[in-house]
Amino acid sequence: MPSLNRHDGYLMIDHRASPGLSETAARKAGYDPVRCREGKLFEAATMSCSHCQGSVVKNPLRTRDRAYCQKCDHYICDACDAQRALPEYDHTPYAKLSDMVLESVAKGMTLGSPFGLLVSPENVVP
Repeated sequence: MPSLNRHDGYLMIDHRASPGLSETAARKAGYDPVRCREGKLFEAATMSCSHCQGSVVKNPLRTRDRAYCQKCDHYICDACDAQRALPEYDHTPYAKLSDMVLESVAKGMTLGSPFGLLVSPENVVP
């Protein structure tokens, strides 16, 4: 089992009693085919990105620092770190976005596209 920090998650992919993944399927899913063969057990620590809520499998061989957002005091994934570096970036972590949506719904606001854009005029019943 990998060493886990207090906030880490855990991923286990167990092929000890299965035929495993084909090399093509493993590569398509982003896995190392050697670790997904028949009889293999893969265990890894994971982390959640506070900006997108995506799960990231931590690479124990990684040497560069993980992206860290000082505004929300949490690690973020590499994709969100790249977005954060853009000049027009607006810091809106997932928790804040979720709160905004829930508040809008509680106030009775309609979210998403207006109904008229979703349905063609000839299908609307008066």
